[in-house]
This record gives sequence, C-alpha cells and structure tokens, in this order.
Amino acid sequence: MLDYHVHAVAHGEYEYTYEWILRFLENARERKVTEIGFTEHDEYRAQVKDDVLSSLQGEFSDLIIRTGLEVDFIPGREQEIHRIISEKQYDYIIGSVHFIDQWPFDHPDFKDQFDDYDVDEVYKNYFMLVDKAVNSGFFDIVGHIDLVKIWGHRPSKHNAIYYVKPVLASVKKMGMAIEINSAGLRKPVKEIYPAQEILETMYAMNIPITLGSDAHHPTQVGEGLEEACMLAKKIGYRKLVQFRRHIKKAISV
Repeated sequence: MLDYHVHAVAHGEYEYTYEWILRFLENARERKVTEIGFTEHDEYRAQVKDDVLSSLQGEFSDLIIRTGLEVDFIPGREQEIHRIISEKQYDYIIGSVHFIDQWPFDHPDFKDQFDDYDVDEVYKNYFMLVDKAVNSGFFDIVGHIDLVKIWGHRPSKHNAIYYVKPVLASVKKMGMAIEINSAGLRKPVKEIYPAQEILETMYAMNIPITLGSDAHHPTQVGEGLEEACMLAKKIGYRKLVQFRRHIKKAISV
C-alpha cells in the first residue's frame, strides 16, 4: 500500500521537525503503508527539510519515502508553476484545482457561495480547469479529480461523467495517473475521490492509479486507503503506479 498525498506542514501550522515527521512514519507503518510520499502544498515548500527525511529514511528501512509537491493550477500561473517544479528534483507532482475564478470553492468559509451559482456551470468550469491543468504538461498525477463534489452538490442537467470524460481523454493522452483520494470520506460528501462511476470509466480507458489519504496530520496517514483499494479491486484494478524522479512503475495491488 502506498500513500502519495501527505501534507506534513498542513497549511503552514506545523513545523517540519524530526519528531513531527517521525509520527507520520510510525503511523504509516502501523497502517501497513509501505511507501509514503510527502507532498506539501506548493506555497509551503520552503518549510521542507530534506535532511530530516534523509535521517529518518535510515531508521525506516521497511518504508520507501518519496517527495512530491501538490501544485494549484490557476490559468496565468504557468510560468510560476514551471519555476516552482524546477527548483528541485521531485519524485512526482500532483496537479490540483482548488479555485474557480478566485473562488476557493472547497474552503469551508466559502462553501455557501454554491448557492449563488448553477451547479452544472460550476461543474463545467471546474472540469475545464482540470483539463487545462492536465494539458499543461506540468503534472504526473491528477489530485482529487472530482473535488468539486466536496460539499455534496451534484449537477442536475448532466451527471458528473459528462463533465469528466474530456478530462479523462486528456489524462490518457498525456500519460498521467489519477489518484484515488480517500479524504472525501472525511468530508460532508462522504465519498472517495473519484466516484465509482468515474473510476469505472478510468479502468475501461486503462488509466493508471495511485493512492492518497490527503493527510494533514499524522493520525490521517493511510486513513481510508483500505476502502480505496477495495473499490479499485472491485472495479478490476490489479496494479498501482509508483513514481521515482517522475518515472512511473506498475506494482501489484
């Protein structure tokens, strides 16, 4: 089992200390995670201390430790993203969309703004942005691809597959992977990202998958990943992909 979506500093409130990272690794081992990827939000990347990870890797020989970055895709930010991901050698980069026209739709303080919009338009605009992120060529993995459902809003004119299919075609063309992100189980939607019908379409298109808990605290490492694996196996997946220096390799689930 691997967990490629772990935020040790969360949203900047935690320090990247030996003792703090140790807690993530101990919980990973307890939950039978054998490969963990520390993937900070790009705005907090300066807080990462590579020497802490290096020293702990020697103490956890049973764990593979990867380093990644989760980068917000916002149109017009392309030059900045290129600079950010070129600063150091990462194992993988997750591309995510958290803003629609400067609206942080997944933030609790702004969720009521859904009431001001047509939900189908929100879905349309969100997946158009995800498609642009995929086609930018910056990323290895698509993060929580249907995050737009986080508060439980569903489109009525079309189902989610209608909006996501063009994105999946782009993912296939670009040779990317999509994560199964268990964080949705902790959110009001109470559902893994992506939804089962999207995952079924991904499987039919032979799109590779990774796993991520989107942990922002040591107690969340690996949380929900057994359910994610069970869902993937139910649909037919028998392989995950792991990354090292942006090279992906298939491993058995």
